[in-house]
Amino acid sequence: MRDPRYEKLAELLVAHSMQVKAGDKVLIEAFDIPSDFTVTLIRAIARTGGEPLVSTYQQPVLRALFQAATEEQMRTIGAVERARMEAVQCYVGVRGSHNIAELSDVPSEKMALYEKYWWHHVHSEVRVPKTRWVVLRWPHPSMAQAAGMSTEAFEDFYFRVCTEVDYGKMAKAMEPLRELMERTDRVRIVGPGTELTFSIRGIPAVGCAGERNIPDGELFTCPVRDSVEGTIQFNCETLYRGTLFQNIRLTFRKGRIVEATAQAETEKLNAILDTDEGARYIGEWSLAFNPYILKPMKDILFDEKIAGSFHLTPGQAYEEADNGNRSQIHWDMVCIQRPEYGGGEIYFDDKLVRKDGLFVLEELAGLNPDKLVV
Repeated sequence: MRDPRYEKLAELLVAHSMQVKAGDKVLIEAFDIPSDFTVTLIRAIARTGGEPLVSTYQQPVLRALFQAATEEQMRTIGAVERARMEAVQCYVGVRGSHNIAELSDVPSEKMALYEKYWWHHVHSEVRVPKTRWVVLRWPHPSMAQAAGMSTEAFEDFYFRVCTEVDYGKMAKAMEPLRELMERTDRVRIVGPGTELTFSIRGIPAVGCAGERNIPDGELFTCPVRDSVEGTIQFNCETLYRGTLFQNIRLTFRKGRIVEATAQAETEKLNAILDTDEGARYIGEWSLAFNPYILKPMKDILFDEKIAGSFHLTPGQAYEEADNGNRSQIHWDMVCIQRPEYGGGEIYFDDKLVRKDGLFVLEELAGLNPDKLVV
């Protein structure tokens, strides 16, 4: 018997996130997820008059493919995948993994080929700016284990946090923050190990309420490329290219990361930041406020939405909030500022906006957890 929660999630993706219309071609990429959900998604798209296209993937197969990567091979795959992406209007990527470290032993130079000629060429250059897209994870036991939860409890949490948020209410509540950010020049962030400043002047702020990620709940902009100064200490573990990085600390001078440490993975961290010139500059800064996500679980699509957190992103900037930075890398790094994680403060033009993870201005109070819980 198919889980009835599948239908609710599929309808959210099709009607709210992608807004599929009759005649839209919709590419589904399904990574190690139950075929029942892929079937549910196909049928939900078809009911709107959309035309589903499907590709299924398995992480062990991708690992073998990446380990064998050559430049010519990745160029060929990238060209084929780009042509398909250019032919669709909508995209949904549902990404599961039975082992979150499956790609940890793929050599960095092989992953760089994949990212440059496949991922960046197809997703950064076509999917993100030119389709109505949404991506999400799937609640496998490996994800439950990373979150420190039983499989059943994590599945209940997953479907609640994905489908029970009032995204319409959230979108309305974030509008005053978007307007304030677009009037702001200088941002200052203070916290344990952190004293950071940058400008966001002239760069748009973009609210996210279920249109691109599920779960969702963030509002992002981008620092002026050369304006970032100071040091930031992240307190969330981050999984990137199959490696778990802890206690990342970055120091900036004139926008560039001049020093980067991550305990035992400092060498690997710097190798990634040396991928290209843009990888040592910032391409996104975002404030997060999903009321149901309260602790890190080593998955960025969840961790970047943690209530009372922000993330800062070395690498590629989004066209909607663009500072001109270009890179193969786009690595969201998360810092939680609620009291149990050490607290912290965020100032806009020397005015306190958020303290210990809670917005202190009356017009922004609607984004605090007690106002967003359904």
